[in-house]
Amino acid sequence: MTAVRLVCALALLAATPARAEEVPYVQTPQNVVEAMLELAGVRGNDFLIDLGSGDGRIVITAARKYGASGVGIDYDNYLIKESTDNAAKAGVADRARFLKEDIFETDLSAATVVTMYLLPEFNIRLRPRLLELEPGTRIVSNSFRMEEWVPDAEETVNEGCESWCTALLWIIPARVEGTWKLAQGTLALTQAFQMVSGTLDAGSGGVTITEGRLRGDEIVFTANGTRYTGRVDGETMVGLMSDGKTNGTWSARRM
Repeated sequence: MTAVRLVCALALLAATPARAEEVPYVQTPQNVVEAMLELAGVRGNDFLIDLGSGDGRIVITAARKYGASGVGIDYDNYLIKESTDNAAKAGVADRARFLKEDIFETDLSAATVVTMYLLPEFNIRLRPRLLELEPGTRIVSNSFRMEEWVPDAEETVNEGCESWCTALLWIIPARVEGTWKLAQGTLALTQAFQMVSGTLDAGSGGVTITEGRLRGDEIVFTANGTRYTGRVDGETMVGLMSDGKTNGTWSARRM
C-alpha cells in the first residue's frame, strides 16, 4: 500500500462511515492473514466467511494452506473479479468463492470461522448477528475490537508489519444465563459474553461461583472449592468435578 493510500485510509477511519461502501480498502499483510488463520485454528473441515474480502487473500490462503472452503463477501465488482481470478491462479477456485453482497445481510449461518477487517462501528453492528452463530464459531478481526466483548485471544505480528498488525479472536459462547438444577443444588447464572458469574445454592445459602468462563460450549467455574468443567448442550450441561481430593461427575438441566 502506498503512503498516500494509507493516509487516506486513516482519514476515513476517523470519519465514522455509515455504509459498507464507505469502508476504506486496506490490504491485510499476508503474515497477519496467516496469524489470523492460525489463531482461529483453521483446518480442512472449516467453512470460512470473510466480510470485506478485498483481493481474496484470506479465503484463498485458508483454502490453499489449510484445505478449508470459504466465501468472500465484498461490495466492489472489481475486487470480486480480482479475487475470483486470484483463486483460479492459486488453484483453489473450487473452494474459494466470492460474492457481491451486503455484509450486514449475508447469511453467516454456515460459517465455522468468520474473518473481518472492518471499522469498530461495523464490528459492533455485526456483533448481535455474530452472537447468534453456533457456539464454538470463531470470529477473527484484524486490529479492531468489539467494545466490552473482550477477545478470547490475540496475537500481534511484530515483523514485516507496520500498522494494523494484531489478530483478535472471539469464540461464540453458549447461552447459559438462567437457573439450572444440579444434584448439588440450584445454579443461578448470569452471563456477559464468555464471562459467567452466579451462585450455587445447596439449601443452606448460596455460594458465589468464581472463575466462571465459557469457551464455545465448554464451561468452567468453581463453587465452594470444587472445580466444575463441562459441556453445554442446549438445555443440559454435563461434566466432571473435583475438589482436589475426590473426582466425580455432574449434570444440570435448565429450569
